[in-house]
Amino acid sequence: MPAENAGIFFLKILHIVYVKIYKKKRGAFMAKVIAVANQKGGVGKTTTAVNLAAALGINNKKTLLIDIDPQGNSTSGVGIDKRTLDYTTYDLLVDNIKAEQALLHTKFQCLDILPASINLAAAELEIAEKSKRESLLKNAVTPVRGNYDYIIIDCPPSLGLITTNALCFSDTILVPIQCEYYALEGLSQLMNTVRRVKRQYNSKLEMEGVLLTMYDGRLNLTQQVVDEVKRYFPRKVFATVIPRGVRLSEAPSFGMPVVYFDKSCKGSAAYLALAQEIINNY
Repeated sequence: MPAENAGIFFLKILHIVYVKIYKKKRGAFMAKVIAVANQKGGVGKTTTAVNLAAALGINNKKTLLIDIDPQGNSTSGVGIDKRTLDYTTYDLLVDNIKAEQALLHTKFQCLDILPASINLAAAELEIAEKSKRESLLKNAVTPVRGNYDYIIIDCPPSLGLITTNALCFSDTILVPIQCEYYALEGLSQLMNTVRRVKRQYNSKLEMEGVLLTMYDGRLNLTQQVVDEVKRYFPRKVFATVIPRGVRLSEAPSFGMPVVYFDKSCKGSAAYLALAQEIINNY
């Protein structure tokens, strides 16, 4: 073999080895998994999951959004028609299909989704007797983890087995809290669940942060809630707050994250700022 060809061959081998090592490291270290969770409904959980994932994508971070809420609002929120789905996260948990079979590319930059359907409502009963039932999501999605920089999980508004699956797979948990009366109601139950999962299944699970949503600085109640949350979660509250906004409410009906629906609105600016906070903290 001529010396020039031998050199090219050697470089190709080096490239293959580098790619394999890089992908392995990427799977282990680079794909940060964040569960967006709060068992209290109406706190902006799905809005945050969809718009954070989209904002990370705009920052050229390959992002996978996993919808494990039976309502499937994250799925429709990125323009996916739930009636046309062949496979969903239900099939991952119940029928053990591969993530690649359910994974869909969205029309938004660097954003893929594992969609959900109403079938998930029955999944908790169907997986209750399975062995290692708390790790079904992790086992299904880990093979594609190396393809992404971030994985965002939209959890159901409950603390059952499906949420436990999300926490067992996640590196961190992001808790949205609305700036309204009874904001901290039920949070002790959520934190007890986090501690139990960390103790029994996932010792690396940490708090990503608390996100204040539906913020209105004109109200005295808002500042009272902010102060109370900061006392409850010292040094864990994001600097970014998500304001109330009509455009945030309208975007899902158009099947678009707000950062695409109206880039100039305050909600878009807030979620882009949140994405930057998370990127800077990683």
